[in-house]
Amino acid sequence: MSAIARAAGVGVATLFRRFPTRDDLLDAVFADTMRGYVEAAEAAQADPDPWNGFTGYITTVCSMQVANRGFANLLTMTFPAAAHLEEQRALAYEGFLRLIEAAKATGKLRPDFADQDMVVLLMANAGVITAAGDTAPESSARLVAYMVQAFTAPQPATLPPPPDPDALAHAMLGLDCAATRKPE
Repeated sequence: MSAIARAAGVGVATLFRRFPTRDDLLDAVFADTMRGYVEAAEAAQADPDPWNGFTGYITTVCSMQVANRGFANLLTMTFPAAAHLEEQRALAYEGFLRLIEAAKATGKLRPDFADQDMVVLLMANAGVITAAGDTAPESSARLVAYMVQAFTAPQPATLPPPPDPDALAHAMLGLDCAATRKPE
């Protein structure tokens, strides 16, 4: 918080009056971007072709990760004390669940696709973005295209089961710690 106050040209006390916790600051910084995440889900649900809405959503969200490197990890982490961020994430998630069901109903989304697959994709995409440097846009687009092909039915149901949702949520909390941890 001290470094942020210095960069903003304000005192630490001023920063803490406005943002009493780190989560309050994160909520303010990422509110517009998280709203974009919700709007992407809403736009995808409005598409008359559920498969196009589903794939468009995946492409849009992964492109949002590329465009805002700080947002790349935000999508794969949880901030339980940042109520507004978590509320927006829940709205987008509920919309995504509806997209999954609608895309499955068309027969174009493989029946064993699980919502955890999107979390794993976002984690993988965040890693590609971090590692790819200047080629992040192209590398991410290629990863996303591969994954959309993998999500397309018909596919043999040979995948192992998706990660346990609670274990995945715990991993997302762990990313928060890893992202802020300094190398030893």
